[in-house]
Amino acid sequence: QSLPLNPKPFLNGLTGKPVMVKLKWGMEYKGYLVSVDGYMNMQVRGRGVPGEVPGVGTVLGP
Repeated sequence: QSLPLNPKPFLNGLTGKPVMVKLKWGMEYKGYLVSVDGYMNMQVRGRGVPGEVPGVGTVLGP
């Protein structure tokens, strides 16, 4: 039987590093992880998605 893992330390360790965030409906955001909150909302700075202006974006959880 495996114990559930807390993803917060893992995600906090990725702050400032390149990431790819894939949303459940298929959109992908590539860039550098700026921050993550307790609800798994993420801010990513970088290229964004094709056809959109690059900059800082906020990926909101469900």
